[in-house]
Amino acid sequence: MGKKERAKERREKRRQEISLLRTIPYSDHQRWWTSDTIAVVTGANRGIGFEIARQLALHGLTVILTARETSVGEEAVKVLQEGGLSVVFHQLDVVDLEAFARWTKEVYGGIDILVNNAGVNFNFGSDNSVEFAEKVIATNYVGTKNMIKAMIPLMRPSASGARIVNVSSRLGRLNGRRNRIGNIDLRKKLEDDESLSDELIDQTMNTFLEQVKDGSWKDGGWPQVFTDYSLSKLAVNTYTRLIARKFSERPEGQKIYINCYCPGWVKTAMTDWAGHTSPEEGADTAVWLALLPDQLISGRFFGERREINF
Repeated sequence: MGKKERAKERREKRRQEISLLRTIPYSDHQRWWTSDTIAVVTGANRGIGFEIARQLALHGLTVILTARETSVGEEAVKVLQEGGLSVVFHQLDVVDLEAFARWTKEVYGGIDILVNNAGVNFNFGSDNSVEFAEKVIATNYVGTKNMIKAMIPLMRPSASGARIVNVSSRLGRLNGRRNRIGNIDLRKKLEDDESLSDELIDQTMNTFLEQVKDGSWKDGGWPQVFTDYSLSKLAVNTYTRLIARKFSERPEGQKIYINCYCPGWVKTAMTDWAGHTSPEEGADTAVWLALLPDQLISGRFFGERREINF
């Protein structure tokens, strides 16, 4: 059996294990949430985001499903509400957050869970265009970061802690064997918790975008697969580590736990339906992280309910 066949076999075995785990209900002792627990899921009108919203609602939470386009968001919520789930819609574009934050504060007083799923990708198959690189970085990284900052004041204090889950990708790993930053000094700075900062992440993204504009990006030592998307997710991963350190300083009762995860290569519009994982399976780890009964994990990267090295 070759490497690809063995990898496929391992994936299938793990998929079956998780399917079994999903059938085991949370006990009353484990359920720290109630129907008054508020979860916000961004970009949730379809695909992974829709499934995350659906699964959280199935567990009895109240879910605010968001999307850029009102019509598709309202249609998605209608489907879930017809299934008896507690889901409401509010329009949200991650580049304009003030109205959403204000509405959430007025209606619910705050939130308990945030799942940052909104994202874009314009490359499929062997494509590697950077024509939309600015939009990819702005939506996937800057939008996620700004959403977190906007929601921090709305995170409600609790003994269980508030939770943030960032939907990311293995393509954004710093030390992926085939798709990583070639600049070793930069990679070491991004790996080092002491040197990691908002400014360093932003500077890295800006350097890439400047090279896109002057046409020199191919010689910049950037990831070679879906370069703009990979870098946007690398930024999300490193920002997750950074903000987790800041959150760790919050007192008990006001903790916020943040993690990121890779849903896998999912059959959605973003992959041009070329994935090998269903949206239901892709959503599982996000829901698992959001609902962990004893949430002591923060600043980590996961896939298929297992930790992955950044």
